[in-house]
Amino acid sequence: MEKISLISEDGDKIDLYILEETRISGVNYILATESDDESEEAEVYILKDTSKSTEADAIYEFVEDDSELDAVAKVFSELLEDVDFR
Repeated sequence: MEKISLISEDGDKIDLYILEETRISGVNYILATESDDESEEAEVYILKDTSKSTEADAIYEFVEDDSELDAVAKVFSELLEDVDFR
């Protein structure tokens, strides 16, 4: 499982493990979790790449808009049948 590290607005480092990636309407989204143990229940997060095409590194932000979150969660639930979005 691929691991990424994010820096929060408070300057804290957050390590997340990518469960799945998808592209919707030209925007890259990832489904990530804080645990690399697939057998345990864990919080999942949907993040989107907000970087410009000229930037070398991807810049991910948590999706907070409810309608966008619902739409992307539906796509991920179809890609990963064993993930339960609650």
